[in-house]
Formats: sequence, structure tokens, C-alpha cells
Amino acid sequence: MNILILGAAGQISSFLIPTILDEMPEAELKLFARNAHKRLSNANDNVTLVDGDFNETDKLVQSMQGVDVVYLNDMMGTKETESVVSAMERAGMKRLIGATVLGLYDEVGGAFGRWNDRMIGGILQTFKAPAAAVEHADLDYTLLRLTWLYDQAGNEDYMLTVKGEPFVGAQVTRQAVVRLVMNLLKDNTLYIRESLGVSEPDTDWEKPSFY
Repeated sequence: MNILILGAAGQISSFLIPTILDEMPEAELKLFARNAHKRLSNANDNVTLVDGDFNETDKLVQSMQGVDVVYLNDMMGTKETESVVSAMERAGMKRLIGATVLGLYDEVGGAFGRWNDRMIGGILQTFKAPAAAVEHADLDYTLLRLTWLYDQAGNEDYMLTVKGEPFVGAQVTRQAVVRLVMNLLKDNTLYIRESLGVSEPDTDWEKPSFY
């Protein structure tokens, strides 16, 4: 499998890349990031680094040649996400896994929903429009609406809700998100054209434990 990671210098990507190399040693990785050659290592023969940003549509198209799956680590900018979608259409690519945030559909209720709105309500629109651009495109996408993130080695527990269901769960580890992405990579038929809420079981709290 050939995988393109967009936003490869991000925090989730920093856990995802070594996990792919360990569990899918046959995979070929293209790591796309600003100043990729300065910020990332390409010591593995299966890794290719690409310097660029999401507005460079032609470079994205070139990077997608021969790729089976695109993992998009950052869906905050509408213009940038539309550039990725356009590049995928031009490259004949279909499969996209995109990481975004909870609250896209006003699906977070209760005390946690009120807390979350106070924290990110002012910037939520910058995530809603990019997600809509993906959902309206002719792509085999899976959107991951991530709750509040933290790190805990060995904690890969996650639970999922689907679009239309209330979002439950105040936190989830980046390690758990990586496990979910790995499950999607290993079975490329899972959750096609789905928007998944991603949280840790038994964290139906008023706010994350680390706040």
C-alpha cells in the first residue's frame, strides 16, 4: 500500500508514521509537510519526503501519483482543504482519511458541549466549511471528529459515534487515534463516506481531565 500523509509534521502524524512502518513494513510512505526535509527523518527506504503546503495544488497532484490512501492531518483551512480535494480529483484519487474536530454538526450537548463551545466555538466555522467541502466531493472519505487530545502510551481505547448521533466523550489519546487510522488503513472498506465522532470510552465528563 502506498500512503500519502499530508501534514506529516503534526503531532498525530508523529505517532502514526512509526506505527505504519512497524505494522505495515511493505507500505510506501510519502510525507508531505512544510520544510519536510528539515523537520522529518527519511532514514527508512520506504519513506519519501515532500516539501510543500496544501495550497500548492500541482505539487499535491504530483505527490498523489501511485498513492492508494491520503491521510489529511489538518482540516482547519477551507482554501487548503479545497486544494487537497481538487488535487485528489485531478489525480483520480478516491480514498481520504481526514482528521478534524468535534462540534461540526452541533452534536455536542450537555455541560461538555457548553464548555467545548466556550473553548472553540469562535473558531469552529474554520473547521465546518472544510469538512463540508470533503463531504460534498466525490471521494471515499472518512472524517474523524476528534475530541480533546492528550498523550498516554499504551492507551489505544476509542469509541465511535456516527453523524446524526450525539457526541459523547471529553477526551481521547493520540495513540488511540493512530490505532483507529491503522484499522482504517488495514481494512480499506471501513466507514466509507462516514463522519465519525472519536472519543475515549467512559469519559462522558463536563470537560477533559487535563483541564
